[in-house]
Amino acid sequence: MAATTEVLVVGAGPTGLTLACDLARRGVRALVVERAAGLFPGSRGKGVQPRTLEVFDDLGVAGAILAAGGAPPVGMVWRDGVRQGEYRMFDEPEPVDSAPYAGPVLVPQWRTQEILYARLTELGGSVAFGTEVTGIAQDADGVTASLAGGGTVRAAYAVAADGGRSAVRRALGIGMTGETVDPQPMLVADIRIAEGALDRDNWHVFPPAGAHPSEGAASGGDFAAICPLPGIADFQLVARFTGGAEPDLSPDGVREAVAARTHLTAADVTEVRWASDFRPRAALADAFRAGRVLLAGDAAHVHSPAGGQGLNTSVQDAYNLGWKLGAVLRHGADAGLLDTYEEERRAVAARMLDLSTRIHHGTERRGAATRQLGLGYRDSSLSLDTSTAASDSTPRAGDRAPDAPLGAGRLFDAFRGPHFTLLAVATDTELPPLDGDMARVQRTADRAPYEPGLYLIRPDGYIAWTGQDEEGLRKYLTSTKLEVLSSGA
Repeated sequence: MAATTEVLVVGAGPTGLTLACDLARRGVRALVVERAAGLFPGSRGKGVQPRTLEVFDDLGVAGAILAAGGAPPVGMVWRDGVRQGEYRMFDEPEPVDSAPYAGPVLVPQWRTQEILYARLTELGGSVAFGTEVTGIAQDADGVTASLAGGGTVRAAYAVAADGGRSAVRRALGIGMTGETVDPQPMLVADIRIAEGALDRDNWHVFPPAGAHPSEGAASGGDFAAICPLPGIADFQLVARFTGGAEPDLSPDGVREAVAARTHLTAADVTEVRWASDFRPRAALADAFRAGRVLLAGDAAHVHSPAGGQGLNTSVQDAYNLGWKLGAVLRHGADAGLLDTYEEERRAVAARMLDLSTRIHHGTERRGAATRQLGLGYRDSSLSLDTSTAASDSTPRAGDRAPDAPLGAGRLFDAFRGPHFTLLAVATDTELPPLDGDMARVQRTADRAPYEPGLYLIRPDGYIAWTGQDEEGLRKYLTSTKLEVLSSGA
């Protein structure tokens, strides 16, 4: 195989598929290669957070995700086969006008990937399955990837989205710095349970004797949690092994793990559809970029699954990177724009790793921070405020741009798409001409939660600049090398 493309995406997980969808709608040629023969078959990353739902809305798949998913069920604590009472695993969010999605949705990872893959094919993209990258070299003009079956792929840029054991990251010599969150091994499996043996109304928690369910993996003993997966007959099993025991991934081994930790018998597990093991760890790549190769998703950061942050942080990586690659490759933006990917995303990943670890150890609940709506880039070189905020609640540069009513619709309807949006709030100031392929102008007389003035909204839904006049915007575009937004630039 000898191929050329603009962007080589290594890995067809949630990260790679999200990035490929975003690039495809921007008209950027991307080749996705996946070592496995097909999409990932398990439920592992099953929690989709509100901010990720906003990304999926923009990419045109939120409806399918919501149809396939469901709200997390209330936890039910068991001991010796007796229900001990409900346990609220998640803090209940209050609906707010600034966010269309209030809480997380459970969707098995395999289904999320199927939906993203279907969207990619709709956009004209594809995945080369059974294609393994074994080496990577780069020069001033591009990247050359060597393939296991022979042949090469030549691309302007490559993105390593090939997981925590990333072959591309290792080939680049980029290290991972982190810690073992829990030295004890964990089992995760998709199972089916005999009808009537366990209800599907609760997320069933089986803590060790004397432990509170909030301790989870921090309890110090064996535990299990069995969660019904929405829309299908499967349950997801998570079990911890202590005392030097190792998970047995065979169907009989999974059945024995269930029988040892719950009141169910081995025979109650009628089918084991997928199983894997892992040791929870938190690790961050020492760099997210080496020349023309960028790291995203688990290749850049590895989380404990306790916080439900890994898949979501990975999708946000792709969403941050997609518009920047598009601006450089399709619109002639300065290649230095890609430096802001590591600047913005590595700091966020570090915060999410800390959050996941605290939740794993039971020192923090699954609250507002896990929904990722409060994440932002105020310290980014792409964020600039030139107007004085009237209050602490006023959106600032680097913040996620909040939703709000807009006539008969919503602001998010105006933001949806691969473009920048120049939002003029309760002001008649003259606006500069913008390149229609890259930016749109939206005026609104409604103010809340914005103050009067101008807001430049990035394609990934964050505020890049705030100000009062055309001259301030021009200076911002020049300072950030985004002059390509100006018409005729």
